[in-house]
Amino acid sequence: MSKLKRALSALSAVSLLAPLMIGIAASPAMAAPAGGKSAVKKNLGDVMVLMETTKGPIKLVIYKSEVPQTSYNFLDLVGKGFYNGLTFHRYEPGFCIQGGDPDGTGTGNYVDPKTNKVRRINLEIKPNLKHDAAGVLAMARSSDRNSASCQFYITLGQASFLDSDYAVFGRVVEGLDNVMALRKGDKMTKVTVVDGGK
Repeated sequence: MSKLKRALSALSAVSLLAPLMIGIAASPAMAAPAGGKSAVKKNLGDVMVLMETTKGPIKLVIYKSEVPQTSYNFLDLVGKGFYNGLTFHRYEPGFCIQGGDPDGTGTGNYVDPKTNKVRRINLEIKPNLKHDAAGVLAMARSSDRNSASCQFYITLGQASFLDSDYAVFGRVVEGLDNVMALRKGDKMTKVTVVDGGK
């Protein structure tokens, strides 16, 4: 069985039980270099988020101008302090680190306290936002393409087989070495917006 078929088979098996969160990639010019620093020039309206973790800080650009619905969902949860203290519940070497599940099991979602309903968003894909390198930020979901809620993932390598199936909405611009050091059980101690864009 080819490497691609094995990976897709693994995703299919996992997606029914644990939503996959994968990061949004941008054009190659926006890729973060291996050292973790980046010369990324964010677009007007894009937002910078600082994710403090047990392995160190990670700075992310959120592509609010290109994927507004997906970005709003993530940034709204950041603003509510939703991610503070949550774990990374899934680690796949060379593939991704996944977090954002309030239950820590891979099956949890964000439940709006006012309505007591799970928030879900429609899949928002942009052809130029690809899983082209380590450090891509994207939304995880179940087998239903419109089931993303709060879980996300950050790629640990190129994962182009996920392009057009998962919503990429950001990228690591600093701290890629800290992303690569994350393992299952590590925590996001605090997640905050550090540059709100315009």
